[in-house]
Amino acid sequence: MAHALPPGVTVFERGWLSSNNILIQGEGGTALIDSGYCTHAEQTLALVDSALQGRSLDLLLNTHLHSDHCGGNAALQVRYPEMETHIPPGHADFVRVWDAHALSYTPTGQQCPRFQLSATLQPGADMRLGDLQWQVHAAPGHDPHSVILFEPASRTMVSADALWEKGFGVVFPELDGDDAFDEVAATLDVIERLNPATVIPGHGAPFTEAAQAIAYARQRLNGFVQNPTKHLQYAAKVLLKFKLLEARHLPLPALIAWARNTSYFSHTFEQHVAGATLEEATQQLVQDLVRSGAARLQDGVVFDA
Repeated sequence: MAHALPPGVTVFERGWLSSNNILIQGEGGTALIDSGYCTHAEQTLALVDSALQGRSLDLLLNTHLHSDHCGGNAALQVRYPEMETHIPPGHADFVRVWDAHALSYTPTGQQCPRFQLSATLQPGADMRLGDLQWQVHAAPGHDPHSVILFEPASRTMVSADALWEKGFGVVFPELDGDDAFDEVAATLDVIERLNPATVIPGHGAPFTEAAQAIAYARQRLNGFVQNPTKHLQYAAKVLLKFKLLEARHLPLPALIAWARNTSYFSHTFEQHVAGATLEEATQQLVQDLVRSGAARLQDGVVFDA
C-alpha cells in the first residue's frame, strides 16, 4: 500500500550497508535522522545537500549508535559546522571519550569516524523537527539505548531497527550474554500501542501495514526465544554479510581472519558452537550465504552478491 508522509518529510532509502536517512524540513528548521555508514558518507552529503537546496542542516539525530546509523555524523559535522547532534543518552559518555569498544565498533569489526555530541535525546520528551512535534520513545532490544520517534498527528513512526516490514535487527545484547528478547517484545508492544499509520524503518521502504509487521516480528522473536542458536546464526550471517557489503570481496582466508579478530563473531562461536573450529563454522556460514544468493564463492574469493 502506498505510504503518505507528512509535509516536509523526505526518506532517503539506502542500501543495507547504510541505514535510511530521514530529512525533515519546515519553517522551524531542518533535521536529519540517522546518517548511514562511513563509506557512504559522500553519497549521504550529496543526498542531503541536494534536498536542502542551499539551506543549512540545523540538527542531526541518531536513533542509536550502530555504525550504519551514525557513520556519516563526522562528515555532516564538517559540512555543517553549526549543526547540533543529538544522540540517545546511554552511550553519551562513551562518545565524549570515544571508546570504540564500548560503542560496538571494535567488537563488530566495523568503522565509525569520531564525532561530537551536542545533547541527548531523552525518551519521554517531545521534539520539534521542522514544523512537526515528535515524541521520543525508548526502544531497547536491538540496542539497549535505541529510541524511536513518533509524530502523532499523522501517526508517522521512525522505527529504526526495532521494527522492519519483515523482522527487526540483530538483538546485540544477546551476543554479550544479556537477556534482551523480553525487551524486543516490550518495544513491539509500545509500537502496537502507538498504532502508526506509516512506519519508516531503519532499512527498507516505508510501509503502512504495521499490524502485519508486528505479527511477523513476534513470530520471528518467538522462534529465537525457543531456539536461541537460530538468533546467533542469524547474527553471525548479518556480521559476515555486512563485512562483504563493505569490502565487496575478500579471499576466504582473509574473511576467516577477520572473523577470528572480531570479538562478537569469535565469542559467539566459542560460547555456543560445539564440535567445530571457527574456521569451519565461518566456512559453513559462507556456504549458507552462497546458497541463499547473498554471496558468491569463486576461486577462493568470497564476493558480495
